[in-house]
Amino acid sequence: MKRINFIQAKLLQCRQKWQSNRTGGILVLAAFMLVIVFAFAAFTVEYGMIAVTQGQLQNASDAASHAAMLEYARSIGPDAEISNDEGEDAARESAVDMISRFRTGNVASTHADPALDVRFGTRTWSAGSNSWVEDWSSDGPFNMVEVTPRKIKERNTELPMTFGRVLGVDGHELERSSVAAVVAADGFKMRENAGEWIGILPIAVDLGTWEKLVNSNTGGSTSGFSDNYSYAGGTAIDSGSDGIRELNIYPDLNTSLPPGNRGTVDIGSPNNSTQDLKRQIVSGLNSYDLSFFPNGELHASVEDPLLLNGDPGISAGIENSLQSIIGQSRAIPIFTQVSGPGNNATYTVVKFVGVRILHVNLSGGPKKRSLMVQPATFESPHIIRGTSEITYDSIISKPFLIR
Repeated sequence: MKRINFIQAKLLQCRQKWQSNRTGGILVLAAFMLVIVFAFAAFTVEYGMIAVTQGQLQNASDAASHAAMLEYARSIGPDAEISNDEGEDAARESAVDMISRFRTGNVASTHADPALDVRFGTRTWSAGSNSWVEDWSSDGPFNMVEVTPRKIKERNTELPMTFGRVLGVDGHELERSSVAAVVAADGFKMRENAGEWIGILPIAVDLGTWEKLVNSNTGGSTSGFSDNYSYAGGTAIDSGSDGIRELNIYPDLNTSLPPGNRGTVDIGSPNNSTQDLKRQIVSGLNSYDLSFFPNGELHASVEDPLLLNGDPGISAGIENSLQSIIGQSRAIPIFTQVSGPGNNATYTVVKFVGVRILHVNLSGGPKKRSLMVQPATFESPHIIRGTSEITYDSIISKPFLIR
């Protein structure tokens, strides 16, 4: 009996000692786990801050590149508001200003360097590779802008770390970039919630005459084109030069036009009346007009020309309508050839260009009649983006992000 009691006492003593050792081990393990939990929490907080700041930088770069391209686009077109150099300066200033409006990380306003964080390039379509080719070393004019806001140690703008300092990491460098571009349009399509009409005149000009006019406005021979009108903004047209030579469509230089046709075309119904022409001149094309074309799209290019029926021509019946849009910009079709007389004429249209109506007089004898236009920037939310090179007379898209 004494032996049994002795054994039980020993077992109890060993159990108590084991429990005591286990308690000490749990405390050590618990302390170790707490370190891991706090380290994980710190990592989560720091990583979350980095992720949030990256998103904020991306938003800033998206907005800034779009704003920069919008400013630079003011230097593109026949009646550009500013020069290319001025456009570049304005774009840089706009990008920096836009970035400064965004909160990134722990600061309410973000700094950007106009010289280092904004760059310009050209983007051209390669038919061989069926892709866009970017060139950031060109001298301009440009058609894309990249903006890269940076939070870097060199500028003392890096994202400060809170828990990372325990490991000797005081800050984290971040940068995000976006590229915005414009392209030449190759047609039009009515887009929902973007306006109910497209300002295209049902009046066509031949390519040869138009190219001579463009040449006279880009440093070539004047070819007999005048500069007697000056666009003063809005609907105001003054006499005198504004540096953009003009074309008198009627009487026109389209000597190849067939008898009974003076350049008006049916865009939409093949049986457009004078009332239809007047409506299109004043209000533009509507969805019904576009419904006569495949997929409701109006495309025209040298490779895929658009065929339009002719009308009897420019006459006094549309004079008041044309006078009501003096000073406004419109798009007109440019054709390479025309066949057939009067309503049976067929125009081969290869592109659309922008013009501004300056003067209209379709009364009296042929020598007194005139329809004066000049090349102008034309804008529309219904533009279809194309792949052709942007030239002096191109209709260009609104800026959009390409990455």
